[in-house]
Amino acid sequence: MNQKKYKSNKAGLNSCFLNKKNPFDLFKAWMAKAKKTEINDPNALALATVNRKKQPSVRMVLLKGLTNKEFIFYTNLNSKKSNELKSNPKASMCFHWKSIRRQIRIEGSIAKVPGKVADKYYNSRPYGSRIGAWASIQSRPMETRSDLMNRIKEYKKKFPSHKKVPRPPYWSGFALKANEVEFWLDGQNRIHERLRYKRLGSRWVKEILYP
Repeated sequence: MNQKKYKSNKAGLNSCFLNKKNPFDLFKAWMAKAKKTEINDPNALALATVNRKKQPSVRMVLLKGLTNKEFIFYTNLNSKKSNELKSNPKASMCFHWKSIRRQIRIEGSIAKVPGKVADKYYNSRPYGSRIGAWASIQSRPMETRSDLMNRIKEYKKKFPSHKKVPRPPYWSGFALKANEVEFWLDGQNRIHERLRYKRLGSRWVKEILYP
């Protein structure tokens, strides 16, 4: 494709298409912009997984780490999403920023993060969040909310020091290694702009898509 002939009707996507060799630089630029405009949680994303019966499931999680290969989030390893990722280690992510009318879709394979990486993030969390990781039997039914509150009290007694709350063995992170990343920019009359990066070995190939 002759990139010089491509003209954008919105500032930003055209220059990014010409100048960004990989999707991560463009992702960081869009995330930085979203942080200035989104009221809450610009790092929120919809995470889609599939179970053994090929039933898809989607929920919102928070992006908590980013490298030049991977998008990282954390969770209870006994949760529904974790069990589905264990049986089918592939997933999709979707970021949608309504304030700037932009969207990013990501597909790739999943792997657990190293223990040291999980420890570092876990220890950066507020005391209450670390206690909550112990107290919540994620995705399991409970009789009343007081059951959870009582468990929280129990673990606060067990770990009274804010600096000494170990990471639960059933709590860690997953890293999605991207093989496809698509950037979507709103256009008038639904003539949107779409830019897709696809991984081919160690390099990325870019292409623009019809709306």
